[in-house]
Amino acid sequence: MAYKYLMDGRKRTAVKRFSISNLLIAMLLICCAALLVRSAPASKLEQVRTAGELRVLSRSGPVSHYQSQEGLTGFEYTLLKGFADELGVKLVLKDDSSILESSQVADNTAFDLASPSVINSHTTKALYDYTSAFMDLSLQLIYNSTQTAPADIKALAGKKVLVVNSASIPLPFKELQKSLPEINWELVENLEMTDLLDMVERGHADYAIVDSAIFAIHRYSYPHTQAAFDMHAPQPLAWALSPSHDPSLYQAAEKYLEKIKTNGQLAQVSSQFFDQFIEVNTDDALMFSKRLEKRFPRWEASIKAAAEKYNLDWQLVAAVGYQESHWIPNAESPTGVRGFMMLTPDTARYLGVENLEDPKQSIFGGAKYLRYLMDTLTDTIQGDDRLYMALAAYNQGIGHLADARALTRKLKGDPNSWKDVSKAFPLLAREQYYSKATHGYSRGWEPVIYVKNVMNYHKILAFKENQQQLRIATSSNYDGLNFGKTLEEKSALEKLNQLRLSSASSVSFL
Repeated sequence: MAYKYLMDGRKRTAVKRFSISNLLIAMLLICCAALLVRSAPASKLEQVRTAGELRVLSRSGPVSHYQSQEGLTGFEYTLLKGFADELGVKLVLKDDSSILESSQVADNTAFDLASPSVINSHTTKALYDYTSAFMDLSLQLIYNSTQTAPADIKALAGKKVLVVNSASIPLPFKELQKSLPEINWELVENLEMTDLLDMVERGHADYAIVDSAIFAIHRYSYPHTQAAFDMHAPQPLAWALSPSHDPSLYQAAEKYLEKIKTNGQLAQVSSQFFDQFIEVNTDDALMFSKRLEKRFPRWEASIKAAAEKYNLDWQLVAAVGYQESHWIPNAESPTGVRGFMMLTPDTARYLGVENLEDPKQSIFGGAKYLRYLMDTLTDTIQGDDRLYMALAAYNQGIGHLADARALTRKLKGDPNSWKDVSKAFPLLAREQYYSKATHGYSRGWEPVIYVKNVMNYHKILAFKENQQQLRIATSSNYDGLNFGKTLEEKSALEKLNQLRLSSASSVSFL
């Protein structure tokens, strides 16, 4: 028994020592694991969130980003800003496209993402991890719509086709050029695709090859240009990330892109930047007349009161309001501009407008802003030119108007004449001009159309008002059975007829 007890005791001691040893080893392993976890580098997504910035390589331009009245904007910028907001960080753009075509990009740590990039581009194929595409791009054959459209590419044999000589021309098109030597491919230097559109518009060239996105943005500036067909299969446009074993940021980008495709946000942003800024036509005028009867009476008193307070024509204030929102008090643009008169948040704060969706505040704020613009312009701008330029500034901002006037002066035009300025303004959509402008790129054709539209709505309002005055004068002063029998009545009738004629002529569009 004694021996057995002794042995049992030794066993118990050994077990106890073994247990303690195991415990110590376990604790050591836990500590090591904790140290390893603590020392493990943060994921790429965590690094971005910790830094509080999403750094993006890009290049300013009509499709990517540019300065507007509301601040920095653009198709790609809007998508990138949405992604940065999703991550809870600030978007920081590095405007340097040279590195996008460089082998340096794979090892570059100065950015987190590059936009845009064509998937499987011949220059960047091995350098990036690409997200799923958010847009398709192609090169299109552009022709003048006054001429017969070419049926297919074979119809171009013996014809001169202008092409911008650029390294960014996609490989499929370059291969197409080589396979069709019977076409006179004229490579042009120091010109942009908008220059080619202009040449086709003016009849100085039969055909041109233009990027589909560029054509979508600028086609309204060149109304006689049309796309005949794509020159190659569309190429998907995506974001590009430096290759990494850490997929966290890539996965976050994919999740965001899938989200905006599913909920319709991507389609909304595309419509915002690629749909046309439409000029008033007959159908629009008819719709305006209907809304004048149904919507306008609700806001008439506020519009007339605001116009009186700021010494403006009430019909002008009403016309601006309709052009901005179609007299919808809670109208909103994707850029955050809201309300009856579509004031930007910064402008609203400056004007003392506390609630952008309060129609009365918006109407008075818009009238005040228009008055401010008219009073701010230099005294060298006189008459109707002063009104037209104030309206252009309301649409694009006083800075872009200043750029347009400066460009007009460089082009030997009169910077005080809206006729001359309206010719120069659309040029600010071309890189050769906006790259040298103080405020950069501008959708310069929009203020030209904007001024036309506002003045056309103003004329329709004047016409309707004159009609109303005619009805009042006729019903109150004249008996239809005895009308025109006296000299006084004949004189009055002539005046009314003159008023009718002047009113009718006023609805002809600018």
